[in-house]
Amino acid sequence: MLQLTGKNVAVLGAGRSGRAAAALATHCGATVTVYDTRKVEGAVQADLELARATVADLVVVSPGIETRGDFVQAFAEGSGELWGEVELAWRCYDGIVIGITGTNGKTTTTELVNELVLAAGRSCAPCGNYGVPLSEIVLQDAIPEVVALELSSFQLETTVDFAPDAIVWLNFSPDHMDRYQSVAEYREAKLRIFEKATAETPIIVRDGEELGSVLGKRIDFTAEEGAIPIKATRLRGLHNAENLNAAVLVVTELFGVPEKDALAEYQPPAHRGEFIREVNGVEYLNDSKATNLHALESALRSQSQPTYLIAGGKQKGLDYEPLISLLGEKVEEAIFFGEIGTDLAALFSKIIPTTAVETLSEAVTLAHKKAQPGSVVLLSPGTSSFDQFRGYEDRGDAFRMAVQALT
Repeated sequence: MLQLTGKNVAVLGAGRSGRAAAALATHCGATVTVYDTRKVEGAVQADLELARATVADLVVVSPGIETRGDFVQAFAEGSGELWGEVELAWRCYDGIVIGITGTNGKTTTTELVNELVLAAGRSCAPCGNYGVPLSEIVLQDAIPEVVALELSSFQLETTVDFAPDAIVWLNFSPDHMDRYQSVAEYREAKLRIFEKATAETPIIVRDGEELGSVLGKRIDFTAEEGAIPIKATRLRGLHNAENLNAAVLVVTELFGVPEKDALAEYQPPAHRGEFIREVNGVEYLNDSKATNLHALESALRSQSQPTYLIAGGKQKGLDYEPLISLLGEKVEEAIFFGEIGTDLAALFSKIIPTTAVETLSEAVTLAHKKAQPGSVVLLSPGTSSFDQFRGYEDRGDAFRMAVQALT
């Protein structure tokens, strides 16, 4: 366990990640103060003046706080090292770390890796961007032998010596342009996962992905049938075939080839191409997790039936122009909602019938009127949800409720 006795640690952010990091740093012997820009119980409300006056041996940043922003940099000015919660927790964990990143598919792949490791007879926990901070796992009474660690670009920004035992790189496409100044900056954050890799580190990479001169034992995956056929699971779609093969390959490298029925009982996570119900011969699919263009593209390419698309949400500054031809190929009609709805309806009206509405509920009602038997109504927003919802889960739940109410 990392020794921080006699050290002053400033934890920035009082959310779940920050609280977990504070608990772990305290367990390691540090004197810990949690700071937040908001008034939160258990934290000091800090402004830039207080931040600049604070001197800490270590500053630990929660992933939701912009690393290069004034708040973090003000704390860093007179302090020692700057780490993220993942870096802190990793230094306290002695087991095997499987690091999983990419723009899309991380959560599904993380769950699949966890299930396959368990099937191989090892204890495992899915964590990280998955929703459970690694710091919480490290503080458990029974610490798992392996962690399937989902990693966002925000978490990777603040790694220093972090070196996972195996790496899964699923894909890359532009995202989070409301936080990064360029696609290159976003990509640079993602690529930090490889910084401490050695020539022997297994790196499982989507075929065709260009990574530059990173070290590692590269093993490519595709959507083609692998050791576990997708039909032997409850997963569907080409993107999930890729996620499945990536998970199988990394577990095979570490623990051997899994049994073909190892995922027979696995239930895919909600909001990721989730089948809700069939109404009057029309299937309704909840892909609310599609918060960027690559996820929307993957969802559309996976459809083989006539598709009525529901999309829209927050304006993130993404360029939707490259999707015009794909929508023309796959979509019968599109209904757009939210902050970006009117703009998207205007853009895609060049090639398909479109309608802009205010709310998701209105979009479901309209899709129900328009969709023909044998078709699919697909919620795949292509952007984040924070204009009208607390998150993609809240948006997906609202879609499910609206579909369940249809008659």
